Amino acid sequence: MKVKLSDICEINMGQSPSSDTYNQNREGLPFYQGNADFGEKNPIPRSWCREPKKVANINSILISVRAPIGAMNIATERCCIGRGLAAVIPNEEQCDLNYIWYALLSKHSELNSRGTGSTFKAIGKKTLFDLEIFLPSKDEQKEIALVLERVNELINLHKNQLNKLNLIVKSRFAEMFGNPFLNEKKWSIKKLGNLSQKITDGVHAKPNYTISGKPFISVVNITKGYVDFTDCKFVSEDDYKKMIKSTYPEKGDVLYTKVGATYGIPAYIDTDKEFCLYVSVCLIKPIHEVINSRFLSISMGMPYVKMQADRRIKGIGVPDLHLNQIREFDIISPPIELQRDFVQFVQQVDKSKSEVQKALEKTELLYKALMQQYFY
Repeated sequence: MKVKLSDICEINMGQSPSSDTYNQNREGLPFYQGNADFGEKNPIPRSWCREPKKVANINSILISVRAPIGAMNIATERCCIGRGLAAVIPNEEQCDLNYIWYALLSKHSELNSRGTGSTFKAIGKKTLFDLEIFLPSKDEQKEIALVLERVNELINLHKNQLNKLNLIVKSRFAEMFGNPFLNEKKWSIKKLGNLSQKITDGVHAKPNYTISGKPFISVVNITKGYVDFTDCKFVSEDDYKKMIKSTYPEKGDVLYTKVGATYGIPAYIDTDKEFCLYVSVCLIKPIHEVINSRFLSISMGMPYVKMQADRRIKGIGVPDLHLNQIREFDIISPPIELQRDFVQFVQQVDKSKSEVQKALEKTELLYKALMQQYFY
């Protein structure tokens, strides 16, 4: 049976209080406003408010109604909510709180598709009130929520395993090479430009995309730290041949994101698959006799290089690293034998990561299938 959200939940749209009632002294109620971080656990209050206009009680589902639409959290205390949030309070006789949480999660895309506005998308009271969800018996709701919770726990377990494996790599790096900021082991430090045969970027104009052909890789395809061909765009064979005349990525090279919010992410090319690049991606061709490509890629993902990128970033709007700035990065350059030893260690860790990644992807597919089964 499908019902409107407003038939089974009280919906309280937020309203921002007067700014002169805000304070950072924890006086009054914590004040929350929807933002990009609101969907994270334990969001930080924007401030505290002495004279709240709209209040949400404990165990209310707080959902962002603008920028971004659909980010959610559950109130762990009585709080003030601004106009970027709405509080959804399920009727305890009809609804299980956790079930309504998952039901709203399943409507994320639908809510975003209904957003309106030129500066940023937002949804209004009517959109939430009229939102339809499938409502089985309360016992069934509890069973469904329990299944989804267990699958989510597995997903988080796999993610934590990946994080721990990444920490092992960082710990091993620190153990072998010390702290690059202090360079207490006195390794040689060289400019990236002196460690590379060539540093360039992809085409500066968007090409004509094709349904199939050669993969066209941009920042979005390497933000995970490797070249991800999933959902990539394609160009024709002729356009590909023109693009690689100046920028030819091949196995053993290193990519580096240089434009946008996700600048500063390296990716080692470990495939022989042919592809071309957009201007947002820097291509680094290392001098293999002095720097191991895999070592360089991992090193460029370390904080000491990211901080150099942060200091050099240009652009008031969209962040943009220039090639001449990237060439000036200081990179530690220990003996090539030590670099290879470290890479061998990383390759062993990667085998474990691969197994965990497969388990994660399998569990995420199960979660999506269950969400589809239960709510559509």
